[in-house]
Amino acid sequence: MSEITIFLLYVIAATACGASRLPRFAAIQKPLFIIAALLIAIGIAIHGKELYASILVGTGFNLSLGNVASLVGLELALIGLIAALEPSLRGISASLLLLGAVAATATGLDTLPAGIVDITWQVRVHVLIAVMSYGLLTVGAIVALYAIVQERQLRTRQLSSLNRLFAPLETTEALLFAITAAGFAGLSLAIVSGLTFVENLFAQHLVHKTAFSILALFVFGALLVGRHFYGWRGTRAIKLYLGGFILLCFAYFGARLILEQILGRSWS
Repeated sequence: MSEITIFLLYVIAATACGASRLPRFAAIQKPLFIIAALLIAIGIAIHGKELYASILVGTGFNLSLGNVASLVGLELALIGLIAALEPSLRGISASLLLLGAVAATATGLDTLPAGIVDITWQVRVHVLIAVMSYGLLTVGAIVALYAIVQERQLRTRQLSSLNRLFAPLETTEALLFAITAAGFAGLSLAIVSGLTFVENLFAQHLVHKTAFSILALFVFGALLVGRHFYGWRGTRAIKLYLGGFILLCFAYFGARLILEQILGRSWS
């Protein structure tokens, strides 16, 4: 029941955020934002409480696919709340909240008995860094999709009142590269901490996850180098970012889906 409540809170908040950017609701823009912010805050509080109880089971750590997805959703909602403070980013904020709403419904699902494990605090920190990095780079994927839509609209000159949902293209691109830099740093730290603290890497079926994560890291690194030295932007940069994100999806969820749903195993 809590998952449904969280879902509705996020969806209503997303609707209010998006509506606050449209000209027809200009007169009530501030009240809409206040309502959205309150709903998001309540949703985050309930979501966090439910997720805490679902992940921390006794002395164990439940890292099921559903809980990991929900944790990413919680991060998306939190970033969505922060982004909504800037009016031009409320369209992106609405998208993040909708994704967070869907992810919240996965809390506690697909739990394997073997998925509840006792792990050291170092490994717990590694897991949290990895999930937070993935969540941040997911935000970047949403921003990249917004940039694609904006570019197409500008090329075809298909402008409408819905364009108010978008920040200026220059702002969108600058935000994308800022997220790429932060995500690159977080992903680097996650990989290093994983290689340092996770024992028996090969025995735990983590080889594919690590390999895809490293490949994604190289792609994001290449994007940052290309941006800094060659001024990459536009479609090339967006496609490269999305390519890196797809590799990361295989690393974080592809391997987990195969292990848990098809092979009935845990990462541990």
